[in-house]
Amino acid sequence: MPPSLSSEPAGRAADLLRRRSGGAADLVWQAPGRANLIGEHTDYNGGWALPFAIDRVTAVAVRRRDGPGLRAWSAQEPEMLVWSGPAPLGAAGPTTANPGVPPWGRYVLGAVAALAGSGVEVPAADVAIDSDVPVGAGVSSSAAVLIATIAALAALAGAEPGAASLAAMAHRAETIHAGVPVGWLDHLGIAHATPGHAALIDFSTGAWEPVPLQRGPLLVVDSHVRHDNAAGGYRRRREECAQAARLLGTADLRAATREAVESGLEGSLRRRARHVVTENGRVLTAAGRLRAGKPLGDLLWASHASLRDEFEASCPELDLIVDTSRSLGADGARMMGGGFGGSALVLGLPAAALAGALASAFERRGQRPPAVWEVAAAGGPAPA
Repeated sequence: MPPSLSSEPAGRAADLLRRRSGGAADLVWQAPGRANLIGEHTDYNGGWALPFAIDRVTAVAVRRRDGPGLRAWSAQEPEMLVWSGPAPLGAAGPTTANPGVPPWGRYVLGAVAALAGSGVEVPAADVAIDSDVPVGAGVSSSAAVLIATIAALAALAGAEPGAASLAAMAHRAETIHAGVPVGWLDHLGIAHATPGHAALIDFSTGAWEPVPLQRGPLLVVDSHVRHDNAAGGYRRRREECAQAARLLGTADLRAATREAVESGLEGSLRRRARHVVTENGRVLTAAGRLRAGKPLGDLLWASHASLRDEFEASCPELDLIVDTSRSLGADGARMMGGGFGGSALVLGLPAAALAGALASAFERRGQRPPAVWEVAAAGGPAPA
């Protein structure tokens, strides 16, 4: 029986697999993108964050095939991936730096390698991917691909990893096999997603709990400014945070106090650490307010100001989105994700009103208007 496809990307992935491989999918899995209510650059510093899944997904259709290796196609990419690995594929683990592997293929092969490292032998397979999660927009497109691919291939191999294992394998695939120095926010936020809730995650222990989100419009605003976590500002900020922790004599900045930061650091390192310490406080305050049904807009405004001024991770386009949202009376807004581009999160405004105001503001600057869409807090990875 063909799977019951619960999203448009799932249906398209199954159709792509049928057209390219000549056979029907054995199964389809999907994983959502991720937004973050508050808690930025805290994950790799051992702190806290409040991510939630969005109702946009990446779907992965898979089928067993004869012969060794793996073939994969993506509806969003022109190149086909061919891996002529051992049979069963993954027994030795592929090398993602292999010449001829397209950049997006590193994630597919990284998923296979992470499964192999966990003792799951993936059979020879055809894989097709489709997604409506924007790439580079700060909504975890790469983590969604990895988690959906790992879950689909694991199911094909007869394995059923739990949420924590899915997140761990996806993180290992992205950091080691794809070579992108990300924290745990994306993978844990997606794996532990609960409809209607954010997940309060403690990154020092991996503990988490669902926290109900307040009602009202949740908007993601894509600036169209693309970033690359593997290089540039994000990598430098991670290095600065690690250096600041070493100077303070702590394992990470979670253990740092505001007093120690002010007295023990100078210049940019003080500013980076000050953001992390104060952002952790904002996350815990936000969780308490959500439980009590109290507003938290001031925390979002303060988070953006800290990311802009202390962490220096914003950009003019994100600042314009936040400033325009404030002028329209938003309940709160801030840049979201690793920064240096990507998206902003805006609370309490109609999407059409914000889109119109931003179109005018950006056109006055001669820039492409942002994309605005309303999101709902969705569930985590699941068969389609």
